[in-house]
Amino acid sequence: MCFFDQHRFACGDWKWGHFRQHCAKEYRIGETCGMKLIMQTLQTGTKCKLCEKIDTKQRRRAAEVDRISRWQREGTKFRASIDKSMDAIRNLDSEIYELTCERSRRLQGIGYQSSAHV
Repeated sequence: MCFFDQHRFACGDWKWGHFRQHCAKEYRIGETCGMKLIMQTLQTGTKCKLCEKIDTKQRRRAAEVDRISRWQREGTKFRASIDKSMDAIRNLDSEIYELTCERSRRLQGIGYQSSAHV
């Protein structure tokens, strides 16, 4: 039960920070017992990496939708470009869904790696 800082993001996600203090169970210098407890929680005010990726993909998706609506107003001469953008939107929707599911698993405390090894 060694103590670490915890970094809490604005989205509610968190990550472990720096090691702070040994517990009574660990006597070896430079080693931790393996059980992590929180010494202090530090609010970062930023979003986690997953939320940043989701936001980036949502901005790309919105740009594709705007592009399609502009091309549709100009007529049928951009049909191939519209089809290509529609495929890009479908791919982005899939990626956003996967990232959202991964974020939900993290917030529920269910690790993706740990469930695969059970």
